[in-house]
Amino acid sequence: MSIRGKTTETSAPQQDLFGLTLTQLEVWFKELGEPPYRARQVYNWIYKHLVTDFEAMSDLPLRLRQRLAREATIGQVIVRSEQRSKDDRTRKILLELADGRLIESVLMLYPPLGGSSARATVCVSSQAGCAFGCTFCATGQMGFERHLSAGEIVAQVLHFARELRAAPWRARGLPGSQPIDHITNLVFMGMGEPLHNYDNVLHALRILNSAEGFNLGARHMTISTVGLPHGIRRLSQEGLQVNLAISLHAPNDELRAQTMPVNRKYPLAEVLAACQDYIAATRRQITFEYVLLAGVNDSPACAHQLGELLSPLKQYAHVNCIPVNKTAAGYRPPGPEAIRRFREILFEHGVSNSVRAERGDDIDAACGQLRTRFVTQQRLAAAFSRRPEPVRPQ
Repeated sequence: MSIRGKTTETSAPQQDLFGLTLTQLEVWFKELGEPPYRARQVYNWIYKHLVTDFEAMSDLPLRLRQRLAREATIGQVIVRSEQRSKDDRTRKILLELADGRLIESVLMLYPPLGGSSARATVCVSSQAGCAFGCTFCATGQMGFERHLSAGEIVAQVLHFARELRAAPWRARGLPGSQPIDHITNLVFMGMGEPLHNYDNVLHALRILNSAEGFNLGARHMTISTVGLPHGIRRLSQEGLQVNLAISLHAPNDELRAQTMPVNRKYPLAEVLAACQDYIAATRRQITFEYVLLAGVNDSPACAHQLGELLSPLKQYAHVNCIPVNKTAAGYRPPGPEAIRRFREILFEHGVSNSVRAERGDDIDAACGQLRTRFVTQQRLAAAFSRRPEPVRPQ
């Protein structure tokens, strides 16, 4: 797989090195007439030292560094906007890709709790826009633009890895806690549907999981999907111990189809059948994400239906209750009592569950919101610049 980047009228496309496994990089170096160990040196600089400038790769000959600068690139993305929550535990960036497309990525920082260590989780995008149109999702209202390459996915993770390496994070108000200087977790919960961009997503996962490269454990990676049965079954055969999360958000087809158009093509029975096959093949638990929409899907009746739907999966099902972020769609989150009762009913059915802590509300951290605001501001600025100058009296 060769993933090309920037091109000009007078030069061949530059090779995006973020899009290559070590084996593929060795093949590319061989095509350049270079020995394979040079590829391993470059891979080490990229993923261990987090270098993006070929000039810094001091053990490479000057001649090779100059050639790489002409013929290759290391993640061509530009940060167009960045926001940080007041507690500095959530950081969101808007990235511009080589073709001008805009995507979002989020870094979520968690202080150590009890005996657990601090965590740094990157929420990455897998597509520019999304084809599945969930009504409560800002990205879903944009429409689909294109798939991201494996290199563009990897670039999001490496951006935050460099940021933490340069300035390790320490939780405020927790004196004595150890700072965290590296990425510990990865979730595909940003813009796009990961299983719709299956090949590039899996390729990026293998690059990031590589022991010779970034070396992030597969068990620390999560793929979230709206529920594409063929993708779920295909993932079950990969032999990767990644986590699977299903965006469920309703306990019956009628209600789910109102907020998730994909349910008309893949109703709940088909999604749950694929989940059964996944569990049989992997013996791994599935997280079912359930965005709580006040007055829509948060009633006790909905909780009972959800419990009945998932109880056959026994210990292999876990529900993550997510109070909705406020978006243009006008949904609102339920109150604490409604959330508590919803969870109690699930427990009565033997379904384990938890509530996702709200993160980054003050910076609109839900996927798609920063891009929407940025594009709106650009359009307003462009419209204002086109307005004719007022005629001033002489």
